[in-house]
Amino acid sequence: MPLQILREKLQFQERAGRRHRLPITMLTFSKVVVGVIVAVQAVALVHFFLLVPQRSSSLQQEKQSRVHILILSSWRSGSSFTGQLFSQHPDVFYLMEPAWHVWTTMHQNTAHSLHMAVRDLVRSVFQCDMSVFDAYMPRGRKKSDLFQWETSRALCSPPACDVFQHSDIIAKSHCRTVCSKYPFSTVEQACRLYSHVVLKEVRFFDLKVLYPLLSDPSLNIRIIHLVRDPRAVFLSREKVAPDLVRDSDIVVGPENNQGEMGPYNVMQEICKSHIQIYTEGSQALPSSLQGRYMLVRYEDIVKDPLEKAAELYKFAELGFLPKLQRWVYNVTHGKGLGAGAFDVGSRNAVNVSQAWRKSLPFHKIQKLQQVCKDAMELLGYRLLASEEEQKDMTLDLLLSQHPPTRQKQELRTEKSPPALAS
Repeated sequence: MPLQILREKLQFQERAGRRHRLPITMLTFSKVVVGVIVAVQAVALVHFFLLVPQRSSSLQQEKQSRVHILILSSWRSGSSFTGQLFSQHPDVFYLMEPAWHVWTTMHQNTAHSLHMAVRDLVRSVFQCDMSVFDAYMPRGRKKSDLFQWETSRALCSPPACDVFQHSDIIAKSHCRTVCSKYPFSTVEQACRLYSHVVLKEVRFFDLKVLYPLLSDPSLNIRIIHLVRDPRAVFLSREKVAPDLVRDSDIVVGPENNQGEMGPYNVMQEICKSHIQIYTEGSQALPSSLQGRYMLVRYEDIVKDPLEKAAELYKFAELGFLPKLQRWVYNVTHGKGLGAGAFDVGSRNAVNVSQAWRKSLPFHKIQKLQQVCKDAMELLGYRLLASEEEQKDMTLDLLLSQHPPTRQKQELRTEKSPPALAS
């Protein structure tokens, strides 16, 4: 009896041992699984820390290698033509006045109070981040909702439009007809394809506002400051005055944009901004930013368009291709004075630049010279003393530009002429 009991006890212990060995096996297996998971996670972390920075670095290098050109000008100063010099280049993504959307949306503000919003939009567009337009354009927008989109050859060729090729010289009237229905997303897609992003803007009145962009290591900005004889600008503005009312209200305020003196008040602000931008760009930029600013007069461009275009392309690190050379020559040696506002067609560019001398009344010239005298002297435009000088087409009104000393500039700013009273 005791032996039987002992045998059953041993059998029971054996069966119990088997049951205890099973969890040990499962535990060992679990340890293996956990080890594999840890190893996989370790590999993933290595991948993240080693490869992701390389991708970020590559993206950063791509951003830094892209050249950004900002054409600063004012309304009716030949900036549409100058913009087209860049837009038609096959290496350029160009937009004309993207900040139009800021001013249209926030038109109850002043020009200076909108500077930061305009600057932030320009920064985003330079980085090909078109989500910045969410604040100023409706949902479900198309490419054609962008202001003057058809002036951009890049938005008239793939991927923004499949009708034309990248290397084509494209007229905006042709583009508008066949390329308007593409989605807005193609704007950003197109921007990322190009080595150069060029923006033309007329809504900056102070170069210091742009210092954060000029010193941003992710941007490679050069500024082309385009000016034109204020007397020519004045006459051109008169011809399209209804189109400029809202912008002029933002520049000087609605109360100062009324009556006979309204146009002169606007021109005074424009001329003061040219003094500020030219002086800052030519003298006040830090040494690290030297060589990033270029002044060009519209009259010098039309005098020798091929030479000036070559200078602009060199400044922007672009080649002057033979096809572009032919286009520049043809578009500046046509007949007549051109078409409507913002149109860039074949015309006699020299005659266009001098048209004001034949049609602008001398009493208006006198008033304009009073409010823009400092800017005209600084930028190299001869003041007229009589109607006879105005009509004498042999008299060259272009002089050399001599940037003032800082002391003289401060004096000009402090003693700028007051707005004319009616």
